[in-house]
Amino acid sequence: MTALSTDLEAHLAPYAAHSAQTRGRVHAEPASSSRSEFQRDRDRVIHSTAFRRLEYKTQVFVNHEGDLFRTRLTHSLEVAQIARSIARNLRLNEDLVEAISLAHDLGHTPFGHAGQDALNGCMKNHGGFEHNLQSLLVVDELEERYGGFNGLNLTFETREGILKHCSRVNAAGLGELGRRFLQGTQPSLEAQLANLADEIAYNNHDIDDGLRSGLLTLEQLDEVPMWGRHRAEVAEAFPEINGRRAINETVRRMINTLIVDLIETTSRNIATANPKSIDAVRAAGPLVSFSPKVHEEAAALKRFLFRHLYRHYLVMRMSAKAQRIISDLFTAFMQDSRLLPPQYQAGHGADQPRLIAHYIAGMTDRYAIREHRRVFAVSESN
Repeated sequence: MTALSTDLEAHLAPYAAHSAQTRGRVHAEPASSSRSEFQRDRDRVIHSTAFRRLEYKTQVFVNHEGDLFRTRLTHSLEVAQIARSIARNLRLNEDLVEAISLAHDLGHTPFGHAGQDALNGCMKNHGGFEHNLQSLLVVDELEERYGGFNGLNLTFETREGILKHCSRVNAAGLGELGRRFLQGTQPSLEAQLANLADEIAYNNHDIDDGLRSGLLTLEQLDEVPMWGRHRAEVAEAFPEINGRRAINETVRRMINTLIVDLIETTSRNIATANPKSIDAVRAAGPLVSFSPKVHEEAAALKRFLFRHLYRHYLVMRMSAKAQRIISDLFTAFMQDSRLLPPQYQAGHGADQPRLIAHYIAGMTDRYAIREHRRVFAVSESN
């Protein structure tokens, strides 16, 4: 650790993640003279191939449905902004929380959760598919940027934050990284924060996209307590505005309410637990949280989005098409691996189903659509 990077973290709380105390990288590397270890992680994520692909992977709407809907890339940037803002107020490590936020969706399939569910179904007899674990595999093995090792060789702390969820079966094979899923301990505060920043971002921005698409109406949203309260505040403060400006102001205020509540509640939790180090954080219960009232309001918003947006018949139609594309490709590649690019054709002893899952998970929405046409359409050029 250099004096420069130590100075950059001098303001951090004792319970934050400090670069000088990192559990390190799988492959030892010399320290940087100009960046902390977590800054290096963030930079490596941004320059990765998987990060660039997020531009053409979607949240709810498929990529070709409109230019203004959010993608995994814009979502990841929004998560990082929210997480950094909260981290600064809590004296946590902003660089670490940003690295986690930018990397958390690297392993997501094309077509959002519909693609993930389809690929998991295809892999049911081959170990299943978890997008969090796939994100870890991307940074640990699948990226090819360095001569001395596979993956990005990120620090333990960033990898810990990327792995938000993991089955016990898979956790058992991950050594120290998977131990918390078996023992019920917690990750760093930065990892806990990135997880809730993700929730703040996608819930509120799915409202925006749902309204923009016409699948949600303002009248429907008025039944959601958090939305109704903030929309009334906007109408009182700015009676002359309507349309997109009123929607944007309402969403902005909702995000601010969630952020302020998270900061205040988490600050109280930390004061009560009084952790003196990151190891004390890991031994405590979850410390990053909303207040009970705001937690219930956020849960009500989730339930509303599930019923009215994620299960809207037009979204379900597109999801069904997306799942068919994933399933068709997986089945075709399993039946004849010669249809795959050479690097995904298993050699002796290799796991062909897993290689196919890696190939499909790495596709963008539009690439998956084109690949399906190339494999199945007689008139499509190879």
